[in-house]
Amino acid sequence: SPPAVPPVPGCLGNQLEAKLDKPDVVNWMCYRKTEDYFTIWLNLNTFLPVGVDCWIDNTSPVAINEVAQELVSLLSTEEQPEYFQNLKALIEEMHDEYQRRVFLIAHSMGNLNILYFLLQQTQAWKDQYIGGFISLGAPWGGSVKPLRVLASGDNQGIPLMSNIKLREEQRMTTTSPWMFPTNLAWPETHVFISTPSYNYTYQDYKRFFTDVNLEDGWYMWEDMKDLLKDLPPPGVDTYCLYGTGYPTVETYIYDEHFPYEDPVDMIYGDGDDTVNTRSSELCKRWRDQQKQKVHVKELRGVDHLNMVFSNLTLSSINEILLGKAQKQGESAQVRSRPEARKAGKILPGHKVLKEPKKN
Repeated sequence: SPPAVPPVPGCLGNQLEAKLDKPDVVNWMCYRKTEDYFTIWLNLNTFLPVGVDCWIDNTSPVAINEVAQELVSLLSTEEQPEYFQNLKALIEEMHDEYQRRVFLIAHSMGNLNILYFLLQQTQAWKDQYIGGFISLGAPWGGSVKPLRVLASGDNQGIPLMSNIKLREEQRMTTTSPWMFPTNLAWPETHVFISTPSYNYTYQDYKRFFTDVNLEDGWYMWEDMKDLLKDLPPPGVDTYCLYGTGYPTVETYIYDEHFPYEDPVDMIYGDGDDTVNTRSSELCKRWRDQQKQKVHVKELRGVDHLNMVFSNLTLSSINEILLGKAQKQGESAQVRSRPEARKAGKILPGHKVLKEPKKN
C-alpha cells in the first residue's frame, strides 16, 4: 500500500502550542508569561467558568508570542489529540517500508487547505509525488453553521459554556468566514439567517457583518472568498467521503434579540449535522473537469465530528490504500448501524419572511 501523510484536521482537530508573554491579564488567575510551550488549542480543561476568560485572552493575536502549530499531528501518539489517533494508527499499519507516491488525507476544513495547496503545484509535481487525495466531510461549498458561530456563538457541545462567551474567541479567527456558504451550493437568494427585520442571503454578507458588529469579518471574507473560486479540481485521484442522513441546518431563525441570543428556530436539510450534503457532494463535479479519477462514497449515518472515529470511514480508507476503491464514475453508499443515527427530523419547510426586507 502507498504511504499516506498524517491527516490534516479541521477547526477542532488542530494541536496548537504557545508561549505567553502578555503585558497584563484579564484576571489574577491567568498566566501572564510562561517559560515553556503548553497546549492552548484545543485544551478542554480551560473551558471552566474562570479558565475560559484566560483562554479567550490567550488566543487573541496580541497575546501569543511564539506559536508552534502541528497541523498534521507529527507528535507521538500519546501526545496527539484523540481526534486522530485511530486514523493515524491505520495509516502507520498500512505504511510500506519503501517510498511511493503519497496519499493526502484531510477532514473538514483541512480539505480546503489541501485543495488550495494542490492548486499551487504544477501538474508534473502532482503526477510524481501524489498518489491520491482522501477527503473526509469537506465543506466544498461552505456551511451555514459559521454564520451562527459569528452571529451569536456556538459552544460546540461543551457543557456549561455560554455560546455568547465563546463568540469572543470564535470571532478572532479567519476560519469561519472562509467556510461561509458559497453560491455553488446554494442559490444567491437562499436565506441563511432570518430575523424579524431582515433576511440575510449570500448577497447580504457585508450587511450581516455590520449588523453583528463584526466589520473586520467582512474584510476576512473578502480576502479569502476567491482562494478556491469556482472550486477548481485538484488534479489528482480523489476519494470524496462524506456523511449524510442527519438534520443539518440550512436556515437559522432569530427573534428581535439577534445577534445577542441563540436562534429560536431552525430549518434543516440533509447533511452530516455540520456540513450540508449540497456542499459536500460538490466534489462530483470534478469528474467532468479532470482526467484523474474521482471516487465518491456517501456514508449514511456518519456524523461530521465522529467521522474520523467511524469504522465505516476507517474501512473505506483501508480499501483505498489497498487499491480496492470503486471504479471511476461510480458512487457508493454505505449505511451505519441504525442505532448510530442521531434522532431528529428534517423540517418540511418552516417559513421565514415572505418578503425579505432590503434597503
